Amino acid sequence: MFCRRGILTLIPRARSFHALPHSKSFKFSPEVKDALSQNKPVVALESTIISHGMPYPQNVATARSVEAIVREQGAIPATIAILEGQVHIGLDPKRLELLGKLGQKAQKTSRRDVPVVVAQGGFGATTVASTMILARAAGIPVFVTGGIGGVHRGAETSFDISADLMELGRTPIAVVCAGVKSILDIEKTLEVLETQGVTVATVGNQKRFPAFYTPDSGFDSPYSVPTATEAAKIIAANHALAMDSGMVFAVPIPSEAAADVTSIQTAITTAIAEARSQGIKGKDETPFLLKRISEITAGDSLEANITLVKNNARVGAEIAAELALLRQKI
Repeated sequence: MFCRRGILTLIPRARSFHALPHSKSFKFSPEVKDALSQNKPVVALESTIISHGMPYPQNVATARSVEAIVREQGAIPATIAILEGQVHIGLDPKRLELLGKLGQKAQKTSRRDVPVVVAQGGFGATTVASTMILARAAGIPVFVTGGIGGVHRGAETSFDISADLMELGRTPIAVVCAGVKSILDIEKTLEVLETQGVTVATVGNQKRFPAFYTPDSGFDSPYSVPTATEAAKIIAANHALAMDSGMVFAVPIPSEAAADVTSIQTAITTAIAEARSQGIKGKDETPFLLKRISEITAGDSLEANITLVKNNARVGAEIAAELALLRQKI
């Protein structure tokens, strides 16, 4: 374990997180631009969860609540999306409402899709992978989401593995999430993260890796971090050592908000069978499964989803604030 002085000595003024993009394709909200210029804590937020993860108007209400929670912890929220071909780092209320109403009319935009959506002047909702890329370009080291993508069940024949995992292996962003979505093969996902060299730690005093709707997937994370301060130190060391890989900080959903394990597994099995029978796969599969699981559980999974995202926002903002404090002491 590094001592505090050792960590501060290691933290560089990393070029990856101190130069704003000059491209005309980037548009920063005044609030985010001011925070970055003053080295204040900023938390990146994806937009697929708004357009594809929840129905309107719950999506907009949840997004606003998440942004408010980030601010309560002393950080600035930066929701990232592509609107009319421009990458927006931070959305004002009007643009957030627009994205929520667009819903799935906004293209689900991963790494491969970003240049196409920008070039065509389109509307894109950023996934975990593309949000990581754009957050890094903007100089934002901490990103909060619901759950990361992973290895889909049956990937040994379909080869369906989320681009999120590859991005985590090459982009040094700390991703705060509730683990991997329960619809995925969690064991194989953890194996791929290990192969990609991604640091994975559960936030709290135990190592059990969460399963999105439930706090225990049945598998352990390699590490656990008890506090936001310890998480910030690890992020700082990752940057200082130029590891060029991301990190996953998995936050278990509060037990009182967790879904019933049996009910959620039954819903997942049913939804996956329906997706297979209808030929739904690729980027369309996850939105379909989340929607069907919510319908099958009579909304219980959606409520759990909203609760875990808010909880992640609180923890992620705390980590971002601690990381900013470490940098100020250089």
